[in-house]
Amino acid sequence: MALSREQIAQRVAQELKDGYYVNLGIGIPTLVANFVPEDIEVMLQSENGLLGMGQFPTEEEIDADLINAGKQTVTMAIGASIFDSAESFAMIRGGHVDLTVLGAFEVDSNGNIASYMIPGKLIKGMGGAMDLVAGADNIIVTMTHASKHGVSKLLKQCTLPLTGKSCIKKVLTDLAFLEISEGKFHLLERAPGVSVEEIIKLTEGELVVPDHVPEMQF
Repeated sequence: MALSREQIAQRVAQELKDGYYVNLGIGIPTLVANFVPEDIEVMLQSENGLLGMGQFPTEEEIDADLINAGKQTVTMAIGASIFDSAESFAMIRGGHVDLTVLGAFEVDSNGNIASYMIPGKLIKGMGGAMDLVAGADNIIVTMTHASKHGVSKLLKQCTLPLTGKSCIKKVLTDLAFLEISEGKFHLLERAPGVSVEEIIKLTEGELVVPDHVPEMQF
């Protein structure tokens, strides 16, 4: 059974480590803030100028002036700070973010990512993604494994304009957790109830499958 958006975010949150500075892109990545393990402390950074982003607010906590990069209302953790966007991008470009979680339209087996433009369609645009993929070594992409028409998004070569080249090492989809190395996708885990055969069928890029593929644990 394919993972929900919340389950994808919950699995990504397992990759967080104590003391990490983490940037969450728009879409599924923003949900990771709700699943940070209680036994660790991380600082969530937003490119619009907030370090120390908390969970999404309850109705009583909503402050219309406190938003993330996707213009969603958020909360602030204890010790959070607010600054201008230029300073935020200096943090990103300077390599001070330990983990970046991004959404994407396509990822290919060479680690290229296309996430900002679909010709002929109106979407939100680049945002800080190009800076994030250039300034971070540790990036996890979250996405659906295939389109609603069953067309793979894990490709031999991206067909859409690239956000970054050879920068993606891990992809977490609604079907699987994969690592990219040596021009291939390597299957690490599968979603509960999803067969290896289904993942193979929906992965266009070359896929390396070990003898045993464990199910994700939540």
